[in-house]
Amino acid sequence: MDLLNVSKTRYTTKAYDQGKTIPQEQFDRLLEILRLTPSSINIQPWHFFIADNQLAKERIAKALVGKYAYNAPKVLDSSHTILFCTKADINEDHLENLLSRDEASGRFKDSAAKQGQKDSRSGYVNFYRNEKGDVQRWAENQTFIALGQILLAAGIEGIDATPIGGFDEAIISEELALVEQGLVPSVLLTLGFRSENDFNAKLPKSRLAKEEIFTKL
Repeated sequence: MDLLNVSKTRYTTKAYDQGKTIPQEQFDRLLEILRLTPSSINIQPWHFFIADNQLAKERIAKALVGKYAYNAPKVLDSSHTILFCTKADINEDHLENLLSRDEASGRFKDSAAKQGQKDSRSGYVNFYRNEKGDVQRWAENQTFIALGQILLAAGIEGIDATPIGGFDEAIISEELALVEQGLVPSVLLTLGFRSENDFNAKLPKSRLAKEEIFTKL
């Protein structure tokens, strides 16, 4: 697969063909790629809500009202929609869960290695929480790495995608009881296949020139 060509040809889809659905095996592959996303100190501070049927998509679309109403058709006509959420804080339960998974995966040669991982990860979390004062922002940065990973994967798989930041956070938080789960909504992603009426599919890609964004030191 030519990744450069994928990057040149993928685009943000503005209208979906409601009659086309991503095959389950292919969608499962995307989810596994999403699960394998790298993150700082492997912190994995995310949770993903999957809407793969009309009722579920309608629940998501409740947050696409008022000034965000233009985004509702993208969700409702998509094959699948994913809500990317980020942990509001990195608590001890999450850290212990990560450590247990590391151990079960065979990452520690001995107890000293396990303790070293625990101390290192806790140190980073405490740094961002206490010294930087923005542990939630740091955590959300990791979630957007996950968004980038699945956007590229979708392009490779021939699936169209749309990242959506315009939605009512309060509505979606209430609808899915996110606060009670210690989560904040970060971004939506719709997936599916473009409509023939998608104007954006026919427009040329526009990016800043390399001379403007690269500086050779």
